[in-house]
Amino acid sequence: MSLAGKSLALLVPAPFSTLSGGYLYDRRMVEGLRGLGHAVEVIELAGQHPLADTAAEAAAGAALAAVPEESIVVIDGLGLPAFAPLAGELSRRRAIGLIHHPTALETGQDAEALRAREMALFPAMGRLIATSRLTAERLVADFAVPAGSVGVVEPGTDPAGRARGGESGGTVGIISVGTLTPRKGHDVLLRALARLTDLDWRLSIVGGARDTVHAHGLAALAEELGLGQRVTFTGELDGAALEAAYAAADIFALATWWEGYGMAAAEALARGLPCAITEGGAIADVVPKPACIIAAPGDHNSFSRALRRVIFDPALRAEMAEAAWAAGQALPRWEDRAAKFAAELELAHG
Repeated sequence: MSLAGKSLALLVPAPFSTLSGGYLYDRRMVEGLRGLGHAVEVIELAGQHPLADTAAEAAAGAALAAVPEESIVVIDGLGLPAFAPLAGELSRRRAIGLIHHPTALETGQDAEALRAREMALFPAMGRLIATSRLTAERLVADFAVPAGSVGVVEPGTDPAGRARGGESGGTVGIISVGTLTPRKGHDVLLRALARLTDLDWRLSIVGGARDTVHAHGLAALAEELGLGQRVTFTGELDGAALEAAYAAADIFALATWWEGYGMAAAEALARGLPCAITEGGAIADVVPKPACIIAAPGDHNSFSRALRRVIFDPALRAEMAEAAWAAGQALPRWEDRAAKFAAELELAHG
């Protein structure tokens, strides 16, 4: 049976409007699938995620029960641990897991508890759709998922104007885009930049405070390091405001511990921004070496040394920017992602 005429239900932690790479991916898939003629219902899950509390498990059970039997169930991986008591039902319904990265890799969470749930859930799903090759390989190697049960649909990018930043000289603008959670390594970036106060730079950290305690700690760290006048926490930005932030930057920097793909880095490439990144997950696969400097996750000393060269040397930045722009133009576009996603669903329910 083909997907024609079949409805889909995406189950995802609330709110669906959250500004993050994972939620953006989900929203673009929903938009694209609807554009292809598929009926897609979004069901938002209450409670705490990914380390599910009682409210989250109750919401998961109610949501699954509300989806008609003939509909395809797709569960975002951030909410999947809440369905641990329902693994048998998910298997019967051939539910699909949309895995941006295993939540057991989320720094600052109870990795052991999350891993136990994901080890039970991942092999039970009708199919898993990963957002990068590396994540797919990790699911097979570390979570006992059969290789034939995992597909890959990488994110897309939209055409974008080229960032111009401070091309006339002066202060070097650095932008870091990512939710304020421990995994994103903003503290590592701040410590790296604290060693470079002899150079002329400013940093904008763009992202919502999903972890408010961590977010307050980052602001305090910036002050403690003497960077309060150089670092701006913009909060969540979208649309024209985010576009303006990218356009004003000279360098994109993210000292992440792990990325399932690295959508913010891909957006930076689409705008021709040199990148300062880590080897944390798939992000180093997304950004080609001529367009970036790379350090080990958590190593603020080596990250600082590499950043110094890029901030100090405008000729090097220009070379990296050319490589970034070329790579950005070759990235997948969103318009073909929904069709690829639908093809993956066909493999489980076709």
